Amino acid sequence: MSDGIEDVVGVLTEQIERRFEMSMDDLTAAVTAAPDANLDATEIVKWHGLLTESQAALDRAEDALLAALETRPSKVDDPTIDLAHRVNAAVTTRDGRAMVVRWFLDPNARGKQDHAAERLARLRRGTRRGPAVPTSAPAQPATAPAPGRGVLR
Repeated sequence: MSDGIEDVVGVLTEQIERRFEMSMDDLTAAVTAAPDANLDATEIVKWHGLLTESQAALDRAEDALLAALETRPSKVDDPTIDLAHRVNAAVTTRDGRAMVVRWFLDPNARGKQDHAAERLARLRRGTRRGPAVPTSAPAQPATAPAPGRGVLR
């Protein structure tokens, strides 16, 4: 169904390959061998994989919708409408994942240069200064309630 529309996965794959100066297969192998060597590469490979999965799901959904429309050209029934909704959901998923890949590819993307980015970088490195909220052991009751008797309200 995507005649004339730019191939989202193909365009992003080319951008990734240009940025890292290697093929997607080589980048995936490098990330698999050393996932902590370049965290941006690791995230991009992860999200690119999710993107290609969602593109495959979209292709299957479009094929099913086209097949349904070819068998019932004059009437659109509930199952066909459900297939159309499935295509819409698949497009939304694919586009959302493409946005994430674009965000990782853009060094000046919003959120990469502020305090949130610093916190994200600390979380990625696994360094924490302490609990996010002060914690203490829960208070223990002085005595246990009598059997069979509850609290009346």
